[in-house]
Amino acid sequence: MDRFNGSARLMIVSDLDHTMVDHHDQDNISLLRFNALWESNYRHDSLLVFSTGRSPTLYKQLRKEKPMLTPDITIMSVGTEITYGESMVPDNGWEQFLNQKWDRNIVTEETAKFPQLTLQAETEQRPHKVSFYVDKDKAQEAMKALSELLEKRGLDVKIIYSGGIDLDILPQGAGKGQALAYLLKKFTNEGKRPTNTLACGDSGNDAELFTIPEVYGVMVSNAQEELLQWHAENAKNNPNIIHATERCAAGIIQAIGHFKLGPNVSPRDVMDFSKCSLENVHPGYEVVKFYLFYERWRRAEVDNSEQYIQNLKAVCYPSGVLVHPSGLERPLHDCVDAMRKCYGDKQGKQFRVWVDRVTSAQIGSGTWLVKFNKWELSDEGPKSCLATVLLSSKDAAKDGYMWVHVHQTWLDGYGANDQSSWLF
Repeated sequence: MDRFNGSARLMIVSDLDHTMVDHHDQDNISLLRFNALWESNYRHDSLLVFSTGRSPTLYKQLRKEKPMLTPDITIMSVGTEITYGESMVPDNGWEQFLNQKWDRNIVTEETAKFPQLTLQAETEQRPHKVSFYVDKDKAQEAMKALSELLEKRGLDVKIIYSGGIDLDILPQGAGKGQALAYLLKKFTNEGKRPTNTLACGDSGNDAELFTIPEVYGVMVSNAQEELLQWHAENAKNNPNIIHATERCAAGIIQAIGHFKLGPNVSPRDVMDFSKCSLENVHPGYEVVKFYLFYERWRRAEVDNSEQYIQNLKAVCYPSGVLVHPSGLERPLHDCVDAMRKCYGDKQGKQFRVWVDRVTSAQIGSGTWLVKFNKWELSDEGPKSCLATVLLSSKDAAKDGYMWVHVHQTWLDGYGANDQSSWLF
């Protein structure tokens, strides 16, 4: 968590299924809109936290299925596991805290007495979580009886019912809200409490997130009945919690604007960047803008204009070089010429481009070193490379950057079979 010094400007803590990820949006448009907004305006000074009921196994599976960003922190298994960074380093202090008044063997022994409970898959059974399926009409009665039994056995547990079918038994100190409170306390003790925190959810196991003091909350428009009912009974008059009119990630973007937490116009919603005036443009914005145009050019979503090609050349250093993931070196201007010939080659096909983990460092006067993962999703599946870009603001137009050097290497397992199709 030493990616930047001081407090995060914004920390977004979001559930995944039906909140950040819209499973009814086959093109993943709202998720891609959020991705572009985050990497262009927030990644450099803010924290992204995914808080999911999924186990690590199912979480990693979702990451392969959807164009998700890499979060700074991952809270999994309904708030029983906290990990940091891309390598998902576990928080040992959180594990020790959850061991208090918890005995998994007793939980499995007592729950075996309830025939209405059906164990979920083995991957969903975690050290501090025992999970079942139970019909809606039998849930309340089972929860009440279980709670009394486990209390008699000396355990202090929390039973959460969500999605109209999932029943999770956790240590009393666990849960998405408790995990968030733990993180905020940890940041506060380090003198790094985020300036603002926005919690985002859609179901019953997200309700806890909205109970943490000084946290903004958004229930996405497609929030389930159980969460809306909780809100009506517990937080109806709380101005810091809203029910968005937009679905999933689009609702999160809406909340950023509603609470005035920072920029809330995704670059994906801007069709003409020349008319978009921004103060203190960050290198991340330049990278997102560049690859958005590249996607739109190949999808024929912009005019086939020679002026666009000349504009692109104008931001590429005349002697600039791109080192292709294959190792081949090409002048940047040659890459732009090759792109000219590919106008509309992805029209009507699946083709999306996004960037993840954009980090930048100023290494000289007007010179920036920017690193990120560049992704392309097409009919051939996802492809990705690690890109390192040298940008210069010395000779660029006002508020802009020149691309001086680009170096790319394939990420393991995501190299392209047809390497000629990978232009930038």
